[in-house]
Amino acid sequence: MRDRVALVAGATRGAGRGIAVELGAAGAVVYCTGRSTRAARSEYDRPETIEDTADLVTAAGGTGIAVPTDHLDPDAVAALVARVERDHGRLDVLVNDIWGGEMMVEWDVPVWEHDLDNGLRTLRLAVETHLVTAHHALGLLSRTPGGLVVEVTDGTDAYNAEHYRLNVFYDLAKIAPIRLARSWAHELRGHGGTAVAVTPGWLRSEIMLEQFGVTADTWRDACVTEPHFAISESPRFVGRGIAALAADPDRHRWNGRSTSSGELGRVYGVDDVDGSRPDAWRYVTEVQDAGLPADTTGYR
Repeated sequence: MRDRVALVAGATRGAGRGIAVELGAAGAVVYCTGRSTRAARSEYDRPETIEDTADLVTAAGGTGIAVPTDHLDPDAVAALVARVERDHGRLDVLVNDIWGGEMMVEWDVPVWEHDLDNGLRTLRLAVETHLVTAHHALGLLSRTPGGLVVEVTDGTDAYNAEHYRLNVFYDLAKIAPIRLARSWAHELRGHGGTAVAVTPGWLRSEIMLEQFGVTADTWRDACVTEPHFAISESPRFVGRGIAALAADPDRHRWNGRSTSSGELGRVYGVDDVDGSRPDAWRYVTEVQDAGLPADTTGYR
């Protein structure tokens, strides 16, 4: 990934941070965007910042560049892409990881009871931001054959097709990136580009660890209250899979597909930070959803 330029939209925390760091570890220049900075926090009001992510990218061996960006603001996104073009003249990898809906999710609430403002805001953050970013970034990416677009979501195409995800707004928000990846695959095919939808497994994000009252080092303690958390993975695992995909000269074979961190780990032989290789979505289907006792044997 040396001399390759990546933009990770939504790199402040979670999967976005893990992806940005691993692209950096592979040697890429990584533009890290989001709304949480050292000068101002988003409505999340959390301590993670894009500057912290950029520093982690650089420490990993790449070049991290933090650019505060609200991806609902077309002018801001246009300025971001113009800066990438001015600085490097190319964009090789776009990761659309913008989300922002954790604080608005209402579990198993029908549409007539769900807060409408929260639901529509969720869709704006999870879908409109991806469209705005693609509109401004894919023109630059398409100029260099071999460009890669990754749409990050929750759940594979196969899993989401058979399962209703929490509520109608969340369901739409997590199906949409899969369809967007197919759209970008169609539009980039004549330009030598590749688009893929990728889902992490049960992610040990900063927010998830906080909810369980554990840390990245003590995460196994959460298995006492939620045994299936044993299949969880660090944000670096999906990052390693995406970095391997981006470096694959034959990556176009993935064009238009939906895949997972587990499948990428298996195909490219990459492990999580603890040396394991979790296959969360196969586990969720075959063990958790099947009502079986937690047992990760053969799944990590």
